[in-house]
Amino acid sequence: MVGTAGIAAFLRQQGWHDASRAPLAGDASTRRYERLMQDDRRALLATVPPGESHDSFVKIAGLLHAVGLSAPTVLAADPDQGLLLVEDFGDGTYSALLQAGAPPLPLYELATDALLHLHQHFIAADLPVFDQAVFLRQTMLFCETYLPSVLGPVGETIKDDFRAAWQAPLGRALAVPQSLLLRDFHAGNLFRLPARPGVRACGLIDFQDAGIGPVTYDLVSLLQDARRDVGEAVTAACLSRYCAGFPEASGAAFETSYAVLAAQRHVRVIAVFARLADQGRPEYLEYLPRLWRLLNQALSHPALAGVAAWFGAHVPAAVQTGQQSRQ
Repeated sequence: MVGTAGIAAFLRQQGWHDASRAPLAGDASTRRYERLMQDDRRALLATVPPGESHDSFVKIAGLLHAVGLSAPTVLAADPDQGLLLVEDFGDGTYSALLQAGAPPLPLYELATDALLHLHQHFIAADLPVFDQAVFLRQTMLFCETYLPSVLGPVGETIKDDFRAAWQAPLGRALAVPQSLLLRDFHAGNLFRLPARPGVRACGLIDFQDAGIGPVTYDLVSLLQDARRDVGEAVTAACLSRYCAGFPEASGAAFETSYAVLAAQRHVRVIAVFARLADQGRPEYLEYLPRLWRLLNQALSHPALAGVAAWFGAHVPAAVQTGQQSRQ
């Protein structure tokens, strides 16, 4: 990452050289964030490692603004040094509000309305496409990284069977309208912005990996959260609300796509969280039991019968609790 002198020069150029700086806790990202406070002004400074850039964040933020949604306004950038100065949404994340006892339904309904608005107004853009090949490649992380860590080496035939079992379901998952897929649309990346009207009251961050894909994916991210139990009543209410507002995305095809992408996401995230634990972030292991529970719920859908059979044949019940000791 850029050195101290480079950051100081950038802040001086932008009029933030006297600001106090406080690091913000990150999630699984390689980006680093600091809160800047100077008089009555606040902003966030984001830095990325060499070889990465903020280009995608800036582009997606512009697309979200264009459809009337709240993404952080970009205040200044130095692409050569990987520095970005953006609007600070404050501390009112959904995660913090829920932890403090806020009623969940109004928050989740607002987030659902924001997705509805996005899917109804987004105009196609030149972005990466989340297609069958991308989703399949992501699922293979489970066999390539996670399963060997709990069971030892995994044979090529078992991997081939896993890949084959996913082919048809993932094809069916795409049989819904396509739109901007934000990828990590969950409580930790959403803010309540009470001073803003309508769907703009839902602030969005961490969308730099967005692309074009099925409208069901971000609903899965929101309602089947790896980090917290959303609850059946809230989930049902939000799905009903979404389908009522976007009839083109309702019905059996929607239900199948939602179930398949739920299973796909949980399989991928299990592998990613286990890898983060191996890299010195053991706190991610606490989410595995919930992820396994959500995965097994999704696998009960008839479209995933072949995938469920593979898990039954190759993944012991003890592993499917998420509490199996790792090798």
